[in-house]
Amino acid sequence: MRVLVTGGNRYIGRHLVEELARRGHEVTVFNSHPSPLPEGVRRVHGDRKVPGVIEQVLGPLRDDFDAVFDNTSYQTTDVEPLVELFRGRVKHYVFTSSTAVYLWSDVQPVTEEFPVSDDDAVNPARAYGGGKVRCERLLQAEYERSGFPATSLRVGHTLGPHSPLPTRDPGFFARLEAGRPILMPGDGMAAVHLVHIDDVAAAMCAVIETEASVGQVYNINGAEFAGMAAYVRLMAEAVGVEAKLVHIPRDIAKAIRPPVIHWAEWYRGGMVFSIEKAKRELGWAPKFGLRRGLADSYAWFREEGRDTYEFDFSHDDAVLKMLEEKGIA
Repeated sequence: MRVLVTGGNRYIGRHLVEELARRGHEVTVFNSHPSPLPEGVRRVHGDRKVPGVIEQVLGPLRDDFDAVFDNTSYQTTDVEPLVELFRGRVKHYVFTSSTAVYLWSDVQPVTEEFPVSDDDAVNPARAYGGGKVRCERLLQAEYERSGFPATSLRVGHTLGPHSPLPTRDPGFFARLEAGRPILMPGDGMAAVHLVHIDDVAAAMCAVIETEASVGQVYNINGAEFAGMAAYVRLMAEAVGVEAKLVHIPRDIAKAIRPPVIHWAEWYRGGMVFSIEKAKRELGWAPKFGLRRGLADSYAWFREEGRDTYEFDFSHDDAVLKMLEEKGIA
């Protein structure tokens, strides 16, 4: 297929482009920041945040694609120009959404039918989750009105090579290598549900390989999950050290800014997501368990990724000092 990928230079998009090229698709990347691309992949430059750029750059190419992967939309104003451009022209439009769309549920696992909210004040992920819901609803309305071939993938927390943020696996790996303590708010029992980035890319490719995916929404996540403290111990296992966890009482942790850990599950509760629909309808299943996924992530970090990041642990030190003064650490 002739495929357009928005983004394609950092994390999900980068691994998607590599998987599409591996499967023999003809790939074009539209982004504002270049990065290494597989041989044969075409890149067109443009910053979609600048009004008119999408029409200017992609307008002349509107008939060149069978499928579009939209990895970089967060509000309906991001989606609308692409819908206008490719309505009636493509067979698939794959929108990268997020499991952040869901409201908290006392029942687990969470399926695609569970409640979501586009109210930024109500959605647990605030503007990010609310924006993704609004994008999904716009695309669903377009599908119902005109048959626009949209599919939304609600992707969970990710792990694997090329993470764009040092607050994710890279920051933990760096702390573990240095023998630093890992700050853990609460008891660390809240579940985090993660998926390897290559499994996400495989799921996205599976969407354009079946017509049944059009008009559907899918959770994309791993087959395994773990409590937060257990996940840190698994990261330590990948590094080959023992994790030194410092637990912070919830009431104290809530007042610390910025938070000592990026997973909001520690205070709002863990969430586990069903992937049965994606497995059944897309013929997809995750290949990476947590141990294998973290081993892969750390191998990349150790061999080539470490110098990609700048780490500043002064906030950790300030929190540790505060805890020591309170007689906690």
